[in-house]
Amino acid sequence: MASLTYELTLAGLAVGSAAALTGIGLVVTHRATGVLNLAHGAVAMICAYVLRQLVVEWGWPLPLGALVTLLVVAPGIGLVLDRGVFRPLAVLGSNPARTLVASIGVFVLLVGAAVLLWGPGARDDVPVLLGDDPWAQLAAVVALACLVGAVTRWTRFGRELRAVVDNRPLAVLSGIDADRVAAAGWAFGSFTAGLTGVLLAPYVRLDPYGMPLLVIEVIAVAVIARMRSLPVAVAAALAIGVAQAQLTRLHPEGWAGPLVQAVAANLFVVALLVAALVLPGIGGKGRDALPPPVREAHVPGGLWLVVGVLFLLPLGLAGPDLHTAVQVPALAVILLSLVVVAGRGGQIALGQAAYAGLGALFTALLATGGVPALVALGLAVPMVAAVGLVTGWPAIRRHGLALALATLAVGVAVSRFVLTQPYATAGLSLGRPAGFSDDRAFYALELVVLACCLALVAALRRGRTGRALAALRDHEPGAEAAGVPVPGLKLLAFVLGSALAALGGGLLGMGLRAFDPEAYDPVRGLLWFAAVLALGADSLLTPLAGAALLVTLDAGPHAGVAAALIGLLATLTGRVPPLTTLLPSGPKARRRARQARQARQARQATTNDTRVPPATEGPAPSARGAAPRLRAHGLTLTYPGGTTALSRVTLDLRPARVTALVGPNGAGKSTLFDCLAGTLRPREGRITLDGADITARSAHARTRLGIARTFQRLAVFPSLTVEENVRLGEERGHVRGGPAAVERSLRLVGLAGPVRHRPAADLPTGTLRRVELARALAGQPHTLLLDEPAAGLDAAETAALARILAALAADGLTVLVVEHDPDLVRGIAHAVYTMEGGRILS
Repeated sequence: MASLTYELTLAGLAVGSAAALTGIGLVVTHRATGVLNLAHGAVAMICAYVLRQLVVEWGWPLPLGALVTLLVVAPGIGLVLDRGVFRPLAVLGSNPARTLVASIGVFVLLVGAAVLLWGPGARDDVPVLLGDDPWAQLAAVVALACLVGAVTRWTRFGRELRAVVDNRPLAVLSGIDADRVAAAGWAFGSFTAGLTGVLLAPYVRLDPYGMPLLVIEVIAVAVIARMRSLPVAVAAALAIGVAQAQLTRLHPEGWAGPLVQAVAANLFVVALLVAALVLPGIGGKGRDALPPPVREAHVPGGLWLVVGVLFLLPLGLAGPDLHTAVQVPALAVILLSLVVVAGRGGQIALGQAAYAGLGALFTALLATGGVPALVALGLAVPMVAAVGLVTGWPAIRRHGLALALATLAVGVAVSRFVLTQPYATAGLSLGRPAGFSDDRAFYALELVVLACCLALVAALRRGRTGRALAALRDHEPGAEAAGVPVPGLKLLAFVLGSALAALGGGLLGMGLRAFDPEAYDPVRGLLWFAAVLALGADSLLTPLAGAALLVTLDAGPHAGVAAALIGLLATLTGRVPPLTTLLPSGPKARRRARQARQARQARQATTNDTRVPPATEGPAPSARGAAPRLRAHGLTLTYPGGTTALSRVTLDLRPARVTALVGPNGAGKSTLFDCLAGTLRPREGRITLDGADITARSAHARTRLGIARTFQRLAVFPSLTVEENVRLGEERGHVRGGPAAVERSLRLVGLAGPVRHRPAADLPTGTLRRVELARALAGQPHTLLLDEPAAGLDAAETAALARILAALAADGLTVLVVEHDPDLVRGIAHAVYTMEGGRILS
């Protein structure tokens, strides 16, 4: 027994050492560049193939091949990625979501390139670099970690690295070459990826899909380390590796036995799932969601007619065998699920392949049990939607990169523990519905289903829910402040997306007449996500074009072309607009574009459309008598690291008064403001509204209670027009006043003219400030919280704002203003409070 324990420990150390290398590379790359490099596994796979090519195919000596692979090829890939992909994104100021999409594009591109160069088959003749002694691998990992730690702590480069991580713009102003630091980070990260690949390849299946996915799984160790601590990453990797090896001795009996064994053999997947869903996530709220489209993704009616004809052509021109064609509508439905989640909701969802696979699996299970195929598919869709509800609920609390990791973890876990396990898939049969066994009939059925799904998503994009989803995508904190129930709306998008993916997955399985787990592999899910983002995530044309492109290229003579092409397009995200935005515009889109050009030309001019009327133009929309009182009682809030932002702050906001909050930067004004608005929750103290405790109420719930706010940094939804922005505030606000409330708000701030129909993305700062104010007033609040409302305004616009605020207070509104402009404060405030060091001084 002792000998077995020792042998398993050694095996676990070997696996853990490779995982530790991955963790070191990911942490260093992230600390140097801010990028979560999901392409790390693809780089490892390419380097393993290169070493095999040099040594096995070309007959190079192993030491020479290893030196060239690890010291030339691997760092070279990192430098190419830095210069060709990620540095241009950094220059453009792209957010973490764009860089994550670019890294997914690199992943897909390298997988496609490997398939093109070496074929899709597995290789089992990869040379062994360090022999079978795990202590040598462990020593190499520990030495590398110590070297990185020493360089980071005690060298000039390490100081520069820490400076770039802490504040890149300030580091550049201090004379640090941030590009050089980032290039070094990419080169080192790719070196560790290459070392991981050549160490793992002799012991795992080397193919373009298996190794990249395996390395993705061990991202768990970097997430556990919070992308910061090398010792934590190394320790976590070794501990999980040894535990996984020791668990292989478990052989439980009964129905749960196979599942327990699957969990024991995939402990890194379990760790990734727990780390992604339970541990504090990386990224930040509202800063790293997918950006809104660069312009409206409007498809001309004539183009829809052409697309419809093209999809009908197989029915009339092709022969009886439509094996390839029947895959296109099914895949289009799956891609349509990504349009809902990623395109309209702006969420980075990387697990749609799992829901598609579950749709096919449940359909096959029900059909095998005797349920008619069409009924089985109809039952499978709500079953997977329920799974989407259960898995989406913990995931929606995450944001940006953390959400991406959570959805990826769910997708990998479903694949490893369900879709590829014999206990779930053995003995399945999946046929087509009665009357649709012929390819032509089944293809016609798919087209009808696809048309219905397109109509459903088109309806979702319009109206109240469509505006709320667009607001969520454009600016999540702003949407929450406007009264949008963000968690519920996210969950709606995830559930609908999982249902559509399940429907498409079931149709795909029926089309192939079999359940094939490889058709729903997580790597394929990344390919689908990259395709949707590259073509245009918010366009209904994207799933049709993407499905046709992917199926057609995959059916060609050269495997890997689709992945290589889609990966190349995705790596250019942020520099090349999505392809659907390059289509000719219809009349409506051309009219909006013309209005946008006119708006840009008139930014410096004062016109009737943008002139603020005097405050006497009409009553404020909140005139309903005395408003409840908002009070802060002894608020205390301490940020991680021990910084006290608020210390027992008490503030009383009275109706029909403008209360101003002033003080130097860092005084705690914005923190107090966010506590009142519901964005932050104090550690001690409470907030009451008309005597009722609302401390635990969310931001959107407080909006419904009548507390509206604006932001220091504009929180306007650029993909919506001015009127749609304001209408969203009316629909989600304290009192639904209908079109009349929208009109009153627009008139009050001088936006009732043609400017109301212009997209908010094309308007100057002064106009956008009024849009934000009008949206807050449209919900007829009794309390208005304004965070530096005069920021970016000229003297005339500031004076107009003062007149509006004075009129609102005279009409009974409770107004709190956080402002640095002393003239504005003197002109409108009935009470002024000064803050410093987290306390109110006077």
